[in-house]
Amino acid sequence: MVSTLQERLVRSAATVDSSVTLLADFQRWFRERLDADESRVEIIPFTAMRGWDFAPDTHNLVHETGRFFTVEGIRVRMPGAPVEEWRQPILHQPEIGILGILVKDFDGIPHFLMQAKMEPGNHGGLQLSPTVQATRSNYTRVHKGRAVPYLEYFQRTERHRVLADVRQSEQGSWFFRKRNRNMLVEVAEDEDIEVRDGFRWLTLGQLHHLLAVEDLVNMDARSVLACLPHSPLDPADTFPAPLAAGPHGTVAPGWPGQGRHALHGDADILSWITGLRTEREVFTERIPLREADGWHRTAHRISHESGRFFSVMAVDVTAGGREVGGWTQPMIEPHGPGVAAFLLAYADKVPHVLVQARAEPGYTDVVELAPTVQCTPRNYTHLPAGATPPFLEDVVEAPADRVRFDTVLSEEGGRFFHAFNRYLVVETELSAVPEEPPHYRWMAVRQLLDLIRHSHYVNVEARTLIACLHSLAV
Repeated sequence: MVSTLQERLVRSAATVDSSVTLLADFQRWFRERLDADESRVEIIPFTAMRGWDFAPDTHNLVHETGRFFTVEGIRVRMPGAPVEEWRQPILHQPEIGILGILVKDFDGIPHFLMQAKMEPGNHGGLQLSPTVQATRSNYTRVHKGRAVPYLEYFQRTERHRVLADVRQSEQGSWFFRKRNRNMLVEVAEDEDIEVRDGFRWLTLGQLHHLLAVEDLVNMDARSVLACLPHSPLDPADTFPAPLAAGPHGTVAPGWPGQGRHALHGDADILSWITGLRTEREVFTERIPLREADGWHRTAHRISHESGRFFSVMAVDVTAGGREVGGWTQPMIEPHGPGVAAFLLAYADKVPHVLVQARAEPGYTDVVELAPTVQCTPRNYTHLPAGATPPFLEDVVEAPADRVRFDTVLSEEGGRFFHAFNRYLVVETELSAVPEEPPHYRWMAVRQLLDLIRHSHYVNVEARTLIACLHSLAV
């Protein structure tokens, strides 16, 4: 009897040691690669960058080829926000990259081809990344470097099975309308795939285990894993999880939650999102970087006069195992770690998370579904008490027995320098939120999974938390 994809994913999620890779062997292999990695990242003045310069008319920071990305300015007006008008630098990267994971069965168990990849913004050097993680400029070899390994599986999919293929947004506070193509492509079990240096096959169970390790699985891998398909008819067979035991160990059938048990129907959720996108006013205008009032440039940084938010800086990179061995580039450096958290509760024993419809200036369609809490706490210290994000204290001060997931993970290391978020899942009761605030809704986890299949609905921080929820099956 041929197993369904869902049945095979269940087996993969339950497999922490496989005939292909033992978890302990992978951990030893990864430590050895870390020890052998000779990559170097040095903070440099802007004038030391090669191929990058400030345009004389706009002061935008641009590459000589006109490719990769630019650092420019935006003017934002968001009526009703804690701060209603501001200007800031932002990264503009209009080309769409590929984030792809190759999937193959070994002994009937799906394995995922992952790579140990260095990015200049990574705190510890190497992180676990998708099979392919490349911008269009990279895979078309604007840098005149080596070809991207395994790219052909994601560009020519006719002979293979596409499990997921969706354009997803990235950080709307730092990117202007950035999208990447998130893909999972399955090859036939009898197809011979050469495992190149720096790559390993891992089961879903192994990846779930590794998600709990601080700063190991990178943002792009988390985003793609969140796009894994599931069956809306019987989602309990896709991600069985101890988390589904519910409060105090009672069984919660239907993980991640049947639609008929959701507090709000699917049509109601879509109407709520559409209404906010129609009524919420967010005006974002691209402007020259020189017109970003309140931001000042020194030899090494472009920073806000308050010392908050983030800086734009430059790095000189020497990297092994990359298509190009060395380069320079600008990066965004956040000022302080962030918090991204879901409140989790059960309605009729079905798990729900409290999502917010969050507006960010770089989003394509006004709002996206975000974690219950998503903020950098330091950025709110100068604002009135009422401006503090709702539910922040509920997650950061939650009793230990209510915390289901708590790990510090980094954001995209190709553009952000040492950008960290503390990712949490905190269990509560529905009664703790007696009335949903206007921009918040309880959603069955299944409903959120359904929307991940479509572009511009679930933001990158929420996608990480979905991957973390799945990891609780370990």
